[in-house]
Amino acid sequence: MREPFLERIERRVIVGDGAMGTRLYARGIPFSRCFDELNLTMPQVVKEIHLSYVKAGAELIETNTFGANRFRLAKFGLADQVREIALAGARLAREVAGDDLYVAGSVGPLGLRLEPLGPTSLDEARAAFREQIAALVQGGADLIMIETMVEVNEARQALLAAREVASELSTVLPARRQSGLPVVVQMTIQEDGTTATGTPPEDFARWLDEWGADLIGINCSVGPAPVLEALERMARVTRKRLTAQPNAGLPSVVQGRSIYLCSPEYMASYARRFIDAGARLIGGCCGTAPEHIKALKAAVRSIRVPAAPPAVDETRPRTRRAMPPLPLAERSALAARLVRGEFPVLVEIVPPKGSDPTKEIEGAQFILAHGVDMVNVPDGSGSTARMSAQTLAVILQQRLNLDVLLHYSCRDRNVLRIQSDLLGAHALGVRNILAITGDPPAFAAEAAAVTFDVDSIGLVNILCNLNRGLDVGGNPLGSQTRFVIGVGVNPFARDLEEQFRRFTYKVEAGADFALTQPVFDVAKLARFIDRTRRSGLRRIPLIASIYPLTGFRHAEFLNNEVPGMVIPPAILERMREADTGDAARAEGVKIAQEIVTEVRDLVDGVQIAAPLGRYAMAIEVAETLLRAGEPKAAR
Repeated sequence: MREPFLERIERRVIVGDGAMGTRLYARGIPFSRCFDELNLTMPQVVKEIHLSYVKAGAELIETNTFGANRFRLAKFGLADQVREIALAGARLAREVAGDDLYVAGSVGPLGLRLEPLGPTSLDEARAAFREQIAALVQGGADLIMIETMVEVNEARQALLAAREVASELSTVLPARRQSGLPVVVQMTIQEDGTTATGTPPEDFARWLDEWGADLIGINCSVGPAPVLEALERMARVTRKRLTAQPNAGLPSVVQGRSIYLCSPEYMASYARRFIDAGARLIGGCCGTAPEHIKALKAAVRSIRVPAAPPAVDETRPRTRRAMPPLPLAERSALAARLVRGEFPVLVEIVPPKGSDPTKEIEGAQFILAHGVDMVNVPDGSGSTARMSAQTLAVILQQRLNLDVLLHYSCRDRNVLRIQSDLLGAHALGVRNILAITGDPPAFAAEAAAVTFDVDSIGLVNILCNLNRGLDVGGNPLGSQTRFVIGVGVNPFARDLEEQFRRFTYKVEAGADFALTQPVFDVAKLARFIDRTRRSGLRRIPLIASIYPLTGFRHAEFLNNEVPGMVIPPAILERMREADTGDAARAEGVKIAQEIVTEVRDLVDGVQIAAPLGRYAMAIEVAETLLRAGEPKAAR
């Protein structure tokens, strides 16, 4: 009979198993399939893989439940089968492990961003982990293996969930009062030892120790050498027993298949070094096979466990000190105008198709000559090959010495790419950013290829962190940015409650100003503004977007086919009566001029579109304001 896991780990090294996912893949099951669901549909295959590791000498096997949480399972339409799948996974492993070996309930990341970068709250995350962990324990898991964690904050929610489950089950499962529920937490790192969000091993080891993890370790992503270096750094700051479950090196794609190149002998050569660094649980992750575990087992058998753990550095974790953001008025010309209560006028310049920005430069020169304050460059316009908005913004800013508002979209960018883009833009002089989520795919066939690692709310939090000298993981950068952070808002949305909720989050996250969707209904705009004031929400400057219509067909298209655009019937009728050509364009300009006049006392600035690059139409609308003379006084 197996003794309590934590007692056993104090006396000797335990050898765990190897990969599950890549072993299933090797049997011809594609990565596109839900591996966790195989606990129900192909249980014999899962048991065979468990058994192969037991025969190789593994003393601990992990359940096939890495992604068995409701968020990951939802992608396969299985969100309501969390308990069934996790319970089956634990029972399959228990059947193979019998009474002598340990079963670790595998708990991986949720597969989404938590607050403040994503829409999922910490409470929701903890509840999802708790649901999965409860089923694993009920199915016979001896311990919980929280693994492949990138975000320390997410790892903490999983750890808290495990403690809550242990507390609840101890009242109904008396055996748990005696043995408890050991929890192993394993982070995943890059080759430099830090997590993907920049947290070094010294920091996450200290925090996980403080939060009560029983064992702390590294798994996945990298091979034995980087794992060893990270373990040695961790061992200097914690007395907790460590774990090491590296990949079999980095994968190489051969004829469309991922091949891991570390031999069993190479993996086994690190066993002594892992143990000397404080590891008491050793196994493998992606790419490791029973052969690797057999070699590790043979190596561990001949190694004596050090009598005392390495010396621990008692210094406290470094504090993640944020720099105070620079005063808003000092960050850009736009910010200074808004702080002074002036009324900035912007005109939109869309990036060109191809690589020649000549027309856009000439357009910017034209509008500046007519007294417009600055230009606004949208991101990801259309579904064709256009110059990047960031490139055009830098070209206009550097060649014409003007202030530019750059739209920055989250679409198809992960948080590391986002940080790199923003830091690069700042180095090139861009200061004004409109944080947007990005358009959904235009075609259903594109949907699977489009990714949103964070949305606009998360992007505002990233920008605010950069302004305080911190990266996305809250780690000091050594310098700070001075971005002026804008956000979009649609006072005319069909689901106004959802729009107001998201706008509230953006303001609370730290937005400096907001830009509306094109205004065609001033009464609705006024009601939205009044609601924000009555709600007690922090007031930020509001810039109204104005869109001159070019004809009835144009207006009809915007109203019926473009998300977020709402054009009242009266304006549609005016454009219908104007017919087409010059008369229609004149009517579109006249409507835009009327709207500008009506909104001037409601908002703090305007942004005027130049439809199809017709900058003269934008200037005709802008002249309604420019003829008004001095800027309005600050309200």
